[in-house]
Amino acid sequence: MFNQKYILVKKQNIYSTLLIVFIVLSTISCEPDDPVTPSNTLNGKTTAVFNPDKKYGKMSDIDGNIYKTILIGDQTWMAENLRVTRFQNGDTIPNITDNEEWAALTTGAYCNYNNTNNLDTIATYGRLYNWYAVEDSRKLAPKGWHVPTIADWTELIEYLGGDTIASNALKEVGTYHWEDPFESNNSSGFTAIPSGWRYLSLNSSYVGFYGSFWTASEFDMTQAGFLYLYYFSSKVNKGVNYKANGYSIRLIKETN
Repeated sequence: MFNQKYILVKKQNIYSTLLIVFIVLSTISCEPDDPVTPSNTLNGKTTAVFNPDKKYGKMSDIDGNIYKTILIGDQTWMAENLRVTRFQNGDTIPNITDNEEWAALTTGAYCNYNNTNNLDTIATYGRLYNWYAVEDSRKLAPKGWHVPTIADWTELIEYLGGDTIASNALKEVGTYHWEDPFESNNSSGFTAIPSGWRYLSLNSSYVGFYGSFWTASEFDMTQAGFLYLYYFSSKVNKGVNYKANGYSIRLIKETN
């Protein structure tokens, strides 16, 4: 009789233990994702050479991509090129690989360098967006950030010494990505990468030679402001070009 009671009690203890373990595991598996930095196992690994003497922050996009950020003067910039594939309401940004289709667009789209699917390449160079994606009311930038205006870029450039020399402080050091970074020192920590551009029907031309970036400033019905850095120059070049072109995007943090 004693043995039977002992066995019965032992079985009850085992069942109770198993029930507790099940409840704990269920609770863990149902915990919500971190809304600030959601999980993304397809982030890719950048090969960009950041300034080791700078302290970088971080931010994330709706896809869960994590980016380094850098304080330059009174401005906080992304230190990597944007690679988001969705607008902030969750709608997908079309990935257009056909050259003729890209050239005819009047709505937002992106493409990858040589239409690659390599995650490390995308993490390094980011994606190229047309300006229609920049102006889309669904927004590329997460809350608290925006695509910089010409005025935002001008403040950055002036802080780094002006148009003629600011490129040196912006560009990544070395020849791992740049064909020849000239006198680059990346003293700002901005770490500009030569991701080229998509000029109408030409996909991802001049990678290694130019880093080009959209502004949020519209010029007319078909053109908007952009900037580019050239591999063998210390100058930051400003201009306007077709909205259908594909350029890189860096976001800037909004100030209170």
